[in-house]
Amino acid sequence: MTAALRTAVTPDAVRAVALELFAQKGYHGTALSEVAGRLEIRTSSLYNHINSKQELLAQILLTTSRDVLDDFDRAVEDVDSVTDRLAAAVRVYALRHATHRHEALVVNADVAALDEPTRSDVLDLRRRHEGAIRNLLVEGTETGHFDVQHPAVTSFGILEMCVAIARWFREDGPLTAEETADAHAQLTLRMVGLERRDPA
Repeated sequence: MTAALRTAVTPDAVRAVALELFAQKGYHGTALSEVAGRLEIRTSSLYNHINSKQELLAQILLTTSRDVLDDFDRAVEDVDSVTDRLAAAVRVYALRHATHRHEALVVNADVAALDEPTRSDVLDLRRRHEGAIRNLLVEGTETGHFDVQHPAVTSFGILEMCVAIARWFREDGPLTAEETADAHAQLTLRMVGLERRDPA
């Protein structure tokens, strides 16, 4: 391996390779030697960039879970209509699952592999996101905009519908990521008793 290639190995590069392997094989099915092999370095050299495989998983899941909440906050910021906020929140969540498929697969498959307290931190971030979606459903129902009998069931259904995108979406498929996100926003509005021409 040339000196230039060795220099190119960074913590970000290690995380990117680990993420791809975790998505393909699962956390427990991936050995650090495979990560090193993809980077064309010795396994021992990985420890110049990371402390452990568990640290890699923790970084991926925490970053992804925080990004989901940040996406939500940006999507609904300064949006007055609860209908528009729900459509925007679902659209951005669906879009993330189409454009960040590896992260989505890992965060939904390997959270149980996290050590404490990181596992609880990730689960808390996920609960906060689900709670934010549920609060929109409650608000819309209380104000007469939505027809939702069971906000908790509905919020989980909406989120799981978006999570599934990471398993089936393909860049060369019939719909773009943006079109897929728009379609999920429209499906959500139908679920709560509305029709919408142009998802937010």
